[in-house]
Amino acid sequence: MTQKHRSISLIVIHCSATRVTQDFTFEQLEACHLARGFKSIGYHYYITKDGVVYPGRPESEVGAHARHYNAHSIGICYEGGLDKNGKPADTRTPAQNQSLYSLLESLCLSYPDAEILGHRDLPNVHKDCPSFDVKRWLKLVDFHI
Repeated sequence: MTQKHRSISLIVIHCSATRVTQDFTFEQLEACHLARGFKSIGYHYYITKDGVVYPGRPESEVGAHARHYNAHSIGICYEGGLDKNGKPADTRTPAQNQSLYSLLESLCLSYPDAEILGHRDLPNVHKDCPSFDVKRWLKLVDFHI
């Protein structure tokens, strides 16, 4: 359902839950989501290891990335999140970190009241996603808007 003016209170960061040794392109992610029955990619943005930010669903459309929170959130996913053995790990590259920071800066200008958090930080979510502590990272990089 497309809405012209969605009320956005959350920006939720995810990982693709793929191994650091595996490439997982935007096209592969989209195919995975279509195979799961989504009408399109569930995230609004996808950041590959080289730092390229791919737009997914338009921000005006409700995403499919955080059950019970999609209606009022923007979803960002980065490629990775698992070590070479398949265990949760912060696998973000410097390019991904820079792109994520810049994307968050831009989104916070559009949605100044939105809270930024990881998927695992949502109430009643029992996941490791995005495999790093978002609040700690935001403090570490001195993120302010």
